[in-house]
Amino acid sequence: MILIGATGRNRGKTVLAEELIRLFKDRFPVVGLKVTTTAYAGAPCHHGDMGCGICSNLSSYVLQEERGLNPNSPECMGKDTTRLLRAGAERVYWLRSIKNSLAEGFSEFLKQIPPSVLVIGESNSLREVVQPGCFIMVSAGAGEQVKPSAARVAELAQFTLESPITAGLLQKLMAEITVVSADGQVRVRLAG
Repeated sequence: MILIGATGRNRGKTVLAEELIRLFKDRFPVVGLKVTTTAYAGAPCHHGDMGCGICSNLSSYVLQEERGLNPNSPECMGKDTTRLLRAGAERVYWLRSIKNSLAEGFSEFLKQIPPSVLVIGESNSLREVVQPGCFIMVSAGAGEQVKPSAARVAELAQFTLESPITAGLLQKLMAEITVVSADGQVRVRLAG
């Protein structure tokens, strides 16, 4: 798995995930994973205000496959999961979880996919329960207010990229990541 975290909202996680999917989709089957966690049932939205309410009624976790019949329809255009489908992921899942149920939810996700796929995921919190082949942190740079989920895992990132994601940054990143298929599994390796 290549896992992408970010120090704040709207830093470019999905943009980077889309680019990675486009780069790998012709060599490997790619599955996208978007993870949203909340501290506890009924917790206030981590996006501020009242939020959409979709996470406030969780009792443990919900794993949902994006099945946008028409990913170009107006109601799907802005969704991160739909964007990953449009980029070329064969399947995309959204895991919404209470923090202490995240490992269980991820385990259920793994049951839904074969080992022969490359998973490209978006989450800071997931890094606390899994060790991906590569963990990338997207940052806005100095002086930014870092969200708590990013602060807990920032030191675990093998790469930190400053937003916005440019072609040059992507090229440098790709020079450091190797993805291979061996024994029916896709493995991510880092240079060095």
